[in-house]
Amino acid sequence: MSENILKMEGISKSFPGVKALDNVDFALQKGDIHALVGENGAGKSTLIKVITGVYEEDAGRIALNGRPIHFKSPKEAQNMGISTVYQEIALCPNLTVAENMFIGRGQYTFVQWKQMNEKAAQMLDSLGIPARPTQELSSCSLAVQQMIAIARAVDMDCKILILDEPTSSLDEDEVKKLFDLMRELKSRGVGIIFITHFIDQVYEISDKITVLRNGALIGEYQASALPQIELISKMMGKALSDVSKIKKHEPLKSDSSVPVYEATALSSAAGVRPFDFIIQKGEVNGFVGLIGSGRSESARAIFAADKVTGGEVKMKGKKVKIKSPLNAMKQGIGYLPEDRKGDGIIAELSVRDNIILALQVMKGFFRPLSRKQAEEFSNQYIQKLSIKTPSINTPIASLSGGNQQKVILARWLLTHPMYLILDEPTRGIDVGTKVEIQKLVLELAEEGMSLTFISSEIDEMLRTCSRIIVMKDREIVGELSGMDVTEHDVMHMIARGGE
Repeated sequence: MSENILKMEGISKSFPGVKALDNVDFALQKGDIHALVGENGAGKSTLIKVITGVYEEDAGRIALNGRPIHFKSPKEAQNMGISTVYQEIALCPNLTVAENMFIGRGQYTFVQWKQMNEKAAQMLDSLGIPARPTQELSSCSLAVQQMIAIARAVDMDCKILILDEPTSSLDEDEVKKLFDLMRELKSRGVGIIFITHFIDQVYEISDKITVLRNGALIGEYQASALPQIELISKMMGKALSDVSKIKKHEPLKSDSSVPVYEATALSSAAGVRPFDFIIQKGEVNGFVGLIGSGRSESARAIFAADKVTGGEVKMKGKKVKIKSPLNAMKQGIGYLPEDRKGDGIIAELSVRDNIILALQVMKGFFRPLSRKQAEEFSNQYIQKLSIKTPSINTPIASLSGGNQQKVILARWLLTHPMYLILDEPTRGIDVGTKVEIQKLVLELAEEGMSLTFISSEIDEMLRTCSRIIVMKDREIVGELSGMDVTEHDVMHMIARGGE
């Protein structure tokens, strides 16, 4: 048996109104890749923050290489060889790539620019990262920034590497490069804790799997001995009949020949090429394509989140002007953005205030909702969407990612839109919440709402959409529809550019 590099026993941690961890055990062995999985709110992030000294455990014991430890800060953990890369990239966009890789390192207290840039160039080249040491970080794509954050962590002579959703912004080739790096570190004896919501990735790279649910340990398993369906069942705590129902759902059909929304030659300042687009009442369609294909830019053009530079728009056959998000909202369009943290939640506001925000904007801030109305609306949608929160007054920033996403959904459902755009509504959230959101999309469509659903996971698009619009290089290259469409069909159209 491999040597335990980290052992945690009986770890508990509570916050006001929430028991985040309840008597949890966790062990990481030298040279193992150990997946830590569970739904949002299961306790994964809290456990990681206890390991790295961000939080102090209320009860339990932690040992590193057999010796008891008690980190009082992340710096202490880092000095002991524990490196962490979080889902939200914590780098400085105004500094160069090399400066970001070495900022805060003792050996560069007095900066030796030539040596620093040379070493950064070697690291970037060895990891296949397409960036120059001297270029400003903000000029790099989000995916490249993620890889740079990982390179920074790897260079810290780490004994334990913690990766919290490291692949959420990476394409297939970049994921492969990251996994190659993880395997190399594994061969050197580094223990890796891997947190992800991509189940296929768990099985591709992991030796062991630990499952948490509602702050409690469900179990530790050898990845090779745990079938995927059992893993998902343990994460959710229920059978997966809901998933099979989604997969068997027939394409939704409209009984109206007049589209709810129709655009001709629509374009925006974000660089998406002029495109035509329609959606019928009760239809679920979606944009699909690789990173940078123009999926999100097209959605933002429809909602006028980016400056509209051309095109004609009709709502129910009537020509309208939509030049701003407020125009779009007043026409009955809602939009859940791709960047939940940056464009979705208002972190310092409560759950209640985040839910009523869009409705209040439409009413105007000189016609405020009464406190009673705000509380009634909030409680209604907290119950309807099963949002887990201690109260409506809880700051939304303290909720898990999946519950934050549900709050943003509630915000738009409260406005009763005719047409709702959902851009990556299930990214970075747990399997159970993904299923709930997919079911909700189909239920809303059955009630007559029109929805555009965008996801990087093609199988999710196939389960949810009756018509898929394929994009490449910021233009529409084709459409696919019908129950027999496969992932291969979609990828073939992307690769061929619609030919």
